[in-house]
Amino acid sequence: MTTVSAPPTVRSRVGDLATAQITGWQEGYLKDRPRDVAVLARLRRGAGREPGALPDLWTLVDTGSLHARLDEVRPLAEAELVRAENALHTALTLWALHQQSRGVRMHRPHSPQRPAGLGAAVRRLMPASDIDEPVRKRLVRAGTAPDLTSLSQRLRDLIVLLRRQDVPLDYGLLAGQLYAWQAPGGGDLVRREWGRSFHSWQPPAAQPGNSRDSADDRARTPDSDKDAS
Repeated sequence: MTTVSAPPTVRSRVGDLATAQITGWQEGYLKDRPRDVAVLARLRRGAGREPGALPDLWTLVDTGSLHARLDEVRPLAEAELVRAENALHTALTLWALHQQSRGVRMHRPHSPQRPAGLGAAVRRLMPASDIDEPVRKRLVRAGTAPDLTSLSQRLRDLIVLLRRQDVPLDYGLLAGQLYAWQAPGGGDLVRREWGRSFHSWQPPAAQPGNSRDSADDRARTPDSDKDAS
């Protein structure tokens, strides 16, 4: 019996594209490759900025693969392409801010055993047995942003907190959520996902081997201020 798989959604394609681009840059950055260090410096200038505001980023936020004609996959409508471009810009630039001067992988794929969604990442900033209300309210405030630029600015504030504590995030997952957020009713959907993610995180004692200092997350390079400007 032949199983016919469903074609990928636009959301999943956006997430996969973000993951592919960030993974390559991240590994190069951790190995101190000049090209990737320069890419990160360029990208992070766009964090919290309106997509398209910096022409210097047009060649980095590359949506070329979304224009490719694939078997059994319909061409994207103009509105879908705009949402995809916006989501990629926001995710890539926030990752660059997150990764700045860090010798650990700030992008890490999510799994049920090791949640890396936005809600779980924010929960990791808090004591295991308590809720830090000011931090929680930052997540709620991001979820109620009136437009994408406001959302990216509020996410930027959260990313700065995550960066200080070396808490990673799945930026492919975030890119897909940012795509969905822009569609009608998408804000409610994404807020629910962030809420479930927040409650999915469990203290490391309840998940042996999942501590923040896991070797998977670390992959340290010598401390450097190569892009601290």
